[in-house]
Amino acid sequence: MDFSLSPFQQELQERTRRFIAEEVIPLEKDPRQDHHGPHEALRDELVARARRAGLLTPHAAKDHGGLGLSHVDKAIVFEEAGYSPLGPVALNIHAPDEGNVHLMEVVATDAQKKRWLQPLIDGHIRSCFCMTEPAPGAGSDPSMMQTLAVRDGDDYVITGTKWFITGATGAGFAIIMARMEDGSATMFLADMDQKEIVIERQIDALDSCFTGGHGVVRFDGLRVPATDVLGELGQGFRYAQVRLAPARLTHCMRWLGQARRAHDVASDYAKTRQAFGQPLVEHEGVGFMLADNEMDLHSARLAIWHCAWVLDQGEKGRHESSVAKVLCSEAEWRVVDRSVQILGASGVSDETIVARIFRDMRAFRVYDGPSEVHRWSMAKTIARRGIAR
Repeated sequence: MDFSLSPFQQELQERTRRFIAEEVIPLEKDPRQDHHGPHEALRDELVARARRAGLLTPHAAKDHGGLGLSHVDKAIVFEEAGYSPLGPVALNIHAPDEGNVHLMEVVATDAQKKRWLQPLIDGHIRSCFCMTEPAPGAGSDPSMMQTLAVRDGDDYVITGTKWFITGATGAGFAIIMARMEDGSATMFLADMDQKEIVIERQIDALDSCFTGGHGVVRFDGLRVPATDVLGELGQGFRYAQVRLAPARLTHCMRWLGQARRAHDVASDYAKTRQAFGQPLVEHEGVGFMLADNEMDLHSARLAIWHCAWVLDQGEKGRHESSVAKVLCSEAEWRVVDRSVQILGASGVSDETIVARIFRDMRAFRVYDGPSEVHRWSMAKTIARRGIAR
């Protein structure tokens, strides 16, 4: 095992870290953001800065203008970007765009790549991924999908409602998962500016880091030509796995950066804040929490790097990504929670960035599958293994 960084990885890490410190963190209190995330104007400015720095959409293939990063490369860069809640927005590596870029590079046709993927990589448009539905539709169990696509001549007509669709407001296009008449699922591409696509409302959520927030989207007989089917008919569930295993890992990477930021803020505070005649860090109660933070950050990073290595070997990494998702979401949450405790009043207010990270981080244990579903999946894998002799 070699944990050293290559010269390429080290340069990219340092360049990203410098960019976040100099170009992104100063904009964290910019008024062009609200409870539903950064406004388009702020996003556009951040994207322009990343474009000038040569860091825009670095995970995209080189022939599309990206850096063609491996999964391990992404682990290094995405952590640095995540050090600011605005960093992933700037680098165009936030959900759902990051996962949609990966999926479309794998399964989209050349015409679809030209029409939708390239503008997405260039940062000119955003996208959304319409899969989750309100009850009794698909949540953690995609087989419960209610949105229906019916063949009509050379088109498919889509009817149904999706909810908690990240980035829907202001998105240029959507990847829509719909059930076919035979019970299979298919993915479709569609421009969002069509009258049959209705954004009913935005959902107020704990987090505020996604441009466009989270929306409820209704499809009222949306007509999609057969040329806009993404991949093969009936393969939607399989493509969802192509997208979700890497995408849940990149969540781990980005939020590791935010957890590290919270820890750094708490550590600096503990070294300077005096109580009972000495700095807080000298008190065991605080010092031990910081030590626990270090261990959680380290174990999360190792889980990410290992899963990234598995994916780079060409494996699907479903089990490994579930392990990483649960371990990281819970470990990184503990880091941020301890940091709030150490900071006291500064931690529960907007005097520091930590309260904002705290609100964003809690949702991580739900997004891309709650911990309980991943534990259930891991348990099924364990049950299938042979008995050791």
